[in-house]
Amino acid sequence: MVRKFVLILAAGGLVIGSAACNTVRGVGQDLESAANTVDKAT
Repeated sequence: MVRKFVLILAAGGLVIGSAACNTVRGVGQDLESAANTVDKAT
């Protein structure tokens, strides 16, 4: 029973961690794109 709980917890953490990495990477790309657009406009 405890082993199943630990396995489910680990799998959930892996999914959440993976989603967080993609989100942070996406925000960085958006900021870089906005900065490039501002540079081109000036």
